[in-house]
Parts: sequence; C-alpha cells; structure tokens
Amino acid sequence: MPSTIQQVNEQLAAGAFSKQSAIFDELYAGNTIVQYKRERVRAHVERYLTPGSHILELNAGTGEDALYFASRGFRVHATDISIGMQEVLAGKVQAAGATDHITQEVCSFTSLENMTRKGPYDLIFSNFAGLNCTDELDKVLRSFGPLLKPGGVVTLVVLPRCCLWETMLVLKGKFSTAFRRFSAGRGVTAHIEGEYFKCWYYDPSYITKRLRHSFSVLSMEGLCTLVPPSYIEHFAERYPKVYRWLVKLESRWKSRWPWRSIGDYYIISLKRS
Repeated sequence: MPSTIQQVNEQLAAGAFSKQSAIFDELYAGNTIVQYKRERVRAHVERYLTPGSHILELNAGTGEDALYFASRGFRVHATDISIGMQEVLAGKVQAAGATDHITQEVCSFTSLENMTRKGPYDLIFSNFAGLNCTDELDKVLRSFGPLLKPGGVVTLVVLPRCCLWETMLVLKGKFSTAFRRFSAGRGVTAHIEGEYFKCWYYDPSYITKRLRHSFSVLSMEGLCTLVPPSYIEHFAERYPKVYRWLVKLESRWKSRWPWRSIGDYYIISLKRS
C-alpha cells in the first residue's frame, strides 16, 4: 500500500488531471511533436506484441493508446486513478465500438494488488511519465511480476534526471527549469489547472537495478533527445527542415549512449524470466 504522503500526492494529481480531462485531447491533438512521440512509443511497443496479446495499461488517461492498440486487435485493460479521465475514455470506447477489446478500472499503479483483473498479461505499459508521479516507484516495479505471464514484457516511458533540451535552457536564463530534474530526490512541484502535486525523475539504472533478479532488458531508446520536447510549441511548423533533420538524427542515434538516456523521456522494455 502507498504511504499516506504518497496517497495525498496521488489524489492531488488525480484531481488535476480530472479537471483537464474534458479538454485533454483537444489541447494536444494539433501538436506535431506529441504525435511524433505517440508514433515512436507505439512502434516500440508493437515489437513485443503478438496476435491476441493482452495489455495492462497504467495511467491510461483518455485512452488514446488503448484505442489505438484495440484497433490493432489487441485487448487492453486501461487503468487510471483519475475518474475524469476514465469517464472520457468510457465515452470514447462506446463511440468506437471497442467494448470487446477494452476494459477499464479506476486504480492507482501503487495499488495494483487491489485490481479486480489481475491477468496475467502479456505486456504492462505506461506512457508519458505517469510513473514519475510517485516516489514509490520501487513498490510499483515489484508488483509487476505476478501480473505478467512468463516471458511477458514491461514497457515504460519515463522522465530521466537529465534532459539535454532542458539543461540548455540555462542559456536563456531559465535556471529553475534547466536544473529542476536534479532535485529528483526531493520531488519537484508541478501544477495543472491550479492543482499542485509532486513528481520525481528516474534514470534507467533505477529501474534495471530493481528488476534485475527477474527481468532482463530488451531495449532502451531516448525520446525527444534531439527532437525538441513538445512544450517547445510550434517548433516543427516554424522550422520544418530542421525538425525533419532532427527526427532523422534521433532515429539513427536513439539507442546509443548517451542519447538513449538524456532525452525528455526514455522508453525501456524488459522481459520477465
């Protein structure tokens, strides 16, 4: 069970995302780099799926990824602590006629032992830094084994402690943003819609060390290491040639050191023994 402090932080984060749930998709639908990130993550995940695979998605949000994987014939159990996000997802599942492929549950990733649908699953998936909203990631990681089939895969998209693009913001005098990830141990305050909560940053070694006894690393790649983060708005539209060049470079170097671990995110996949 999560600590009292963690439970409070989770509720604050859930409230923040619930407030944004009605407009969440609209906010990011036109962002070229957000779409680039989704395509990269989905391509990575699909390397480890076979026909009929059953996916447990953590922090599923409004279900953009759940609906995508359902459209490809996979089954998804989409979990999230935000009731607002789950309500939006439910409407989208009905509209898409995807009830045979998507099930839902309001559940925190720190309380997976309380899930009603315990699998076992072929793949556990968490996108876009949902797991950075806890300082108890070690407990979350320990809960994965019983939920996975032997040979099952975990794919996580996580914010690391060093981001090349953020660090370069020191050149613009944005010191707090440039160095905020280095305060990972204490947590960094984030806010959405007037609601404040904390997030933490985790290097790949944090995950691999805690799963080393029962999981082996399949692959890891940086995401938005050379391509700018999506919060640098309209970069792709203002500098289309530069953007396309950076996409090509990132595709070539995404799995190499140091580029695989200094992006806005990294994608890591591990296989259960």
